[in-house]
Amino acid sequence: MRYLYIAGACGSIGRQTLDIVRNNNELCVVGISVGRNLELAKFIIEEFKPEIICFRKKEDIFLPSYPADIVYGDEGLLTLAEFHKYENEVFVNALVGIAGLMPTVSAIRSGKTICLANKETLVVAGDIIMDMVNQYHVDLIPIDSEHSAILQCIQGENKKQIKNLIITASGGSFRNKTREELKNVTKEEALSHPNWDMGEKITIDSATMMNKGFEVIEAHHLFGIPYENIKTILHPQSIVHSMVEFDDGTIKAQLGSADMRIPIAYALFYPNHILTIDNPLNFVGLNLEFKELSVQRYPCLDYAYYAVMKKGVYPAVLNAANEAAVYLFLNHYIDFLKIENIIFEEIRNNDYEKVEYTLENVLSLSRSIMTKILHRYGADKK
Repeated sequence: MRYLYIAGACGSIGRQTLDIVRNNNELCVVGISVGRNLELAKFIIEEFKPEIICFRKKEDIFLPSYPADIVYGDEGLLTLAEFHKYENEVFVNALVGIAGLMPTVSAIRSGKTICLANKETLVVAGDIIMDMVNQYHVDLIPIDSEHSAILQCIQGENKKQIKNLIITASGGSFRNKTREELKNVTKEEALSHPNWDMGEKITIDSATMMNKGFEVIEAHHLFGIPYENIKTILHPQSIVHSMVEFDDGTIKAQLGSADMRIPIAYALFYPNHILTIDNPLNFVGLNLEFKELSVQRYPCLDYAYYAVMKKGVYPAVLNAANEAAVYLFLNHYIDFLKIENIIFEEIRNNDYEKVEYTLENVLSLSRSIMTKILHRYGADKK
């Protein structure tokens, strides 16, 4: 039996994780955190009856029909992550943004296996997190389809013989638009991803290709591969989820349907493939395209490489600027292309070179950058 704690149970990854639980009697939900969708939260809570529930705000709290521990806010997330009662506990981090960092830290300290969908955890504090994973002897297994693909491709291989990791990208909502055509795109258009059903922020990150930049950073920390050996390529069909190239020129690829339940289930039952899906990949008539992923077309990808080359806290600066900019776009404060401008301005600030790379500094700097950017556009008055 695997005992699950799902942070972000009402989000896209959280809901799909619960779909897997419904069809597997080896999984038991012990704890969840829920967000703004309280109607869905009530349904989930009554169905799975978790022992501990974390609400987003105190005023969101409602009592379930059975006894349960009730917590809320950032402190509540840490309490959820630290909750320990069973052997074989798994923490599924499906939170969005830097809010997912400290719950990951707490879950590691409590000895849980980490199934990670929260990109920001490794983007802003990858070295720190991976050191903790080794210190506490826990497993950290990626949920992202790209990193799940790489993990599957390297099973049984000599990691010293890996030449390159090749991360595929769908191109996002605007892959067929020119830079000129991006000037007047709307939020609704940006959220219409052609291949995947994802949350709002990650869908925007996919459209700007910041998502792919984050995945490069994650891949470096997860697999210990130098940045110069992590490549990206445009693959509109989202069938090849990533590839690994070896020294002899051999390339292994993982293919599958665009169904996030596949990498979620692989993470939950690693290294076993236990999920049965209704839409398995059919090779008959299959056409696969691969194209160059241009940093001129997608400058956010270039910004990610720039941030990691500057080292220190710059990946955290990158993430904070992006998180604030995406919020501004989703709430109609800025246009789509302004996202790139905000990020570029922040990562070019050399003052951040003086900030020591620690967990505390990463958190405080991220908050100050986001506050500064939101204030600049009047979004902090909301």
